[in-house]
Amino acid sequence: MGTIDKNNVFLRSKPRYEILDGLRGVAALLVVAFHLFETYSKGPTDQVLNHGYLAVDFFFVLSGFVIGYAYDDRWDRMSTWNFFKRRLIRLHPMVIFGSLIGLLLFYLGSSPSFAAIDKTPWWMVILVFLWCCTMIPIPQSMDIRGWAETNPLNGPTWSLQWEYLANILYALFIRKLSKFWLAVCVGLFALLTINLCLNIDIFHVFAPRSYAAYTVIGGWSLTADQLTVGITRLLYPFFAGLLLSRVHKLIKVRGGFWWCSLLIALLLVMPRIGGTSHMWMNGLYECVAILLLFPLIVSMGAGSKVTDPRTMAVCKFFGEISYPIYITHYPFIYLQMEWVAAHPNVSIGEAIMMNAGLYVLIIFTAYGAYKLYDLPVRAWLKKKLFPKTKQLQEG
Repeated sequence: MGTIDKNNVFLRSKPRYEILDGLRGVAALLVVAFHLFETYSKGPTDQVLNHGYLAVDFFFVLSGFVIGYAYDDRWDRMSTWNFFKRRLIRLHPMVIFGSLIGLLLFYLGSSPSFAAIDKTPWWMVILVFLWCCTMIPIPQSMDIRGWAETNPLNGPTWSLQWEYLANILYALFIRKLSKFWLAVCVGLFALLTINLCLNIDIFHVFAPRSYAAYTVIGGWSLTADQLTVGITRLLYPFFAGLLLSRVHKLIKVRGGFWWCSLLIALLLVMPRIGGTSHMWMNGLYECVAILLLFPLIVSMGAGSKVTDPRTMAVCKFFGEISYPIYITHYPFIYLQMEWVAAHPNVSIGEAIMMNAGLYVLIIFTAYGAYKLYDLPVRAWLKKKLFPKTKQLQEG
């Protein structure tokens, strides 16, 4: 048979965990609702769906688990470059598509909150778009919106930038760690999570966090405190998910998808705990959610089975739209912010109709992008990056 070219072998994808796909979709849909409500809130203590931002930390646990399951036992047949190509095929087309939506809608989002938009020439917007397509964080000197986001055309890309870093570190270093050293890392990174959630700041890098104190909110800017928040939010969840995939201590639950979905929904919509007088209670809540409950939910989701065709269809649909909806929805949120600023006296009924319609539009856009763009582009890239004559299918 000859020597296998590990750079160009395309190994067949493993069977999927349907429930985990579905849970990713549940969390993504809640993120959209969280951002829609966020426009009307005066801060975390006033937010209706208060803890929607914790979906990012849940996604990182899922990512660590799925990466470990999909790739840990394949390195004898797959090179590092092969792994990078596979991950780029999976993630990057929608990164570009989400930034393209942000480009097309950029000038429509001009409002008092985004005063920099009207001052930004068109060529600068194109330059920022091309930069954002590389997934390299934008320096603050190129911020064209005014929020210091690492992608001012599509804010949530910041978490994908950390996801890319996790993939790079996994391929180069983390995959080589034994279970013991993975467990040591999980323990150390748990301390970082506690440091952030309880606002301890042992490294003295946090800027004043009056808005985000005793939460994990942050990670989307190139400042010392935001980078600390971002790396903290990545490390424990990703390593914990990876360790869980290796120890494979899974929990089987009857009706696992629905129970796990209920748990995720409860955790992400929980009101602010402790108010402004006992803020540490909210930090403790987020600690428990990230350190214990998210890995528990992933264990339950991975250990349970789907036998009902209707539940299977729900998991499949939610899984299909989960990534597209997360990476494409926020340019529409920018427009919502502009609309709310321009219509301060609308009735509750009008606001509900507008936001409900926007929610549906976001879902349709994501599903259309998945079917009409993401799948065809990924298929084309696979043919280009893994020539057909060099493909190898696992039995």
